[in-house]
Formats: sequence, C-alpha cells, structure tokens
Amino acid sequence: MSKALIVYGTRTGTAAITAQEIAQTLQSEGVETKVVDAKKEKIQSITEYDLIIVGSGIAMGRWTGEPEAFLKKFQKELAAKKVALFVNCGSAAEKLNPTKPEIAANARVKYLEEKANKHNLKPLALGFFGAIYNYNTMSWIMKKGMEAERPKLAANYKESEPGVYDTRDVEAIKNWAKELAAKIKT
Repeated sequence: MSKALIVYGTRTGTAAITAQEIAQTLQSEGVETKVVDAKKEKIQSITEYDLIIVGSGIAMGRWTGEPEAFLKKFQKELAAKKVALFVNCGSAAEKLNPTKPEIAANARVKYLEEKANKHNLKPLALGFFGAIYNYNTMSWIMKKGMEAERPKLAANYKESEPGVYDTRDVEAIKNWAKELAAKIKT
C-alpha cells in the first residue's frame, strides 16, 4: 500500500480542512495517509512515505512559517520524492475577480511555482484552492480589511453558516487528490 504524508500550516483553519479532505480522498483510493499540522507536530523523517503533500493558507501574501520550514528542512530528501504542493488563497476564488483572471494566474505562480522553484522541487501537482472566510472568528483588523469584500462574497458564494463563505471548489480538491493517488500507484 502506498503511503502519503500531508504537512500543512494554517492561520484560519482552511488549510486544515483542505488537508483532511485530501486525506479522505487519498484513503478512499487506497493510499494510507497521515496528516500533520506543522505547528503542532515536527516531522523527524519522511523516508517511509511515497508521496509528500505540503500545503498552506496564504495571508498577507505569504505561506505560514511551519510548512515553509518543513520544505527547507527536507529540501534534499524531497527532491528525490514524489511531492505535491497546495495553497488556500482568496485569489483562487475566480468569481471574486471574473474580469481579471491574471489575479489568479499571478497568485498561482507566486505561491506555488515560485515556492517549488525556491526549494528545487518538481511537484507532481500544484493545488490552487479558494479560501474560507469566517467573519465570526476574524481578528478585528482582518475583518476591517475584508469588510469591503463581503458584498462580493455574499453575491457569489452561499454562506455555509451565518458569516462564513467557502470559496473553495471541494470537488476540484477531491479530483486533485484522486489524480495524485493515481500518479503514485504507477
């Protein structure tokens, strides 16, 4: 049986939810999967895994520090492994910028392609997924900065609960994970 490790960092919880959805899909495809919050658990070795998936939420134009540190720590080992990267990013929510596809394209390059290049990785796949905006738990400063976006969110995304907008395409996340499972089985 193939084994996968998903290491993620999150500030608001979106990357954690996405990592669990990826893990569930991989497991349903017969891939034994371990999910690690890089802030809570430090990985000592990656030798037993056939696939390493590293993901992060994006805030203020940056990955979270813990998955970045993981990529740096295991850079040499990851170069010889099957690797995939994903981010949860508001720029991936195409409905928020329908007339400006360059926003998503530029963010994908910055947060995924440049990250892979920085760590000399040749990923099997790059997952570029939307974000979850929870106005109930946002910090005061973030809420103030995001208040102008709320009408666009409300117009384009149904609230999953009051004050919460999920801009992710969950089926796209599951399909991405299924494609990864197929790639490591060959």
